[in-house]
Amino acid sequence: MIRFSTAILLLTALACGSQQSRPPADPPPPPQPESVDSKPTILFIGTSITAGMGLDPSDAFPAVIQAKIDAAGLEYAVTNAGVSGETSAGALRRTEWLFGQASPAVVVLETGANDGLRGQDPDSLEANIRAILLRASQLRPAPRLVLAGMEAPPNLGQTYTSRFREVYRRVARETGAAFVPFLLDGVAGVDSLNQSDGIHPTPEGHRVIAATLWSVLEPVLREGESPQR
Repeated sequence: MIRFSTAILLLTALACGSQQSRPPADPPPPPQPESVDSKPTILFIGTSITAGMGLDPSDAFPAVIQAKIDAAGLEYAVTNAGVSGETSAGALRRTEWLFGQASPAVVVLETGANDGLRGQDPDSLEANIRAILLRASQLRPAPRLVLAGMEAPPNLGQTYTSRFREVYRRVARETGAAFVPFLLDGVAGVDSLNQSDGIHPTPEGHRVIAATLWSVLEPVLREGESPQR
């Protein structure tokens, strides 16, 4: 069950990748990831949560998902396109570049924590997320979509946090994206699952995140497997 407490404020800051009072501007796109094989790609677009800030890349939850994929005998290759400090607007600006590298079979979108940290209008968050998923759906062949929900800092008030939460539910419903209501469920506010700064998940925390996501992602991947597999 999702915990709504002041701990979420700290974990929302996780995605900014900085403890400065004023978060940095959106960073430039990362270098193009190398293609390791010709398997269908799962493209993870996200913030420092996806990037696995403070950890070896092999401990970040996308890498844990790759291990689950391999163990399940599914034929997919994960590409981690997480960028610390990014807002949903920054993610939207990157999509043309990202989608120009290859056509993913699945797009997993994790964004918005920095929007909440900065108190940005939920309507703008919704427009950006919707635009990212729309651009993805226009690729040919069209990828399957997975949207990971986030929570806003509670100090911004109940009205704001409710509007923020509903953005993800509404966009997932209207776009048909598979939906994870709160990616940090079971991790937010749990000291043993976060690094010494209290805001960035440990490797074990990322394994919990991966398990939460896998419960939604695995059926999506199996649905995409050909009848011969």
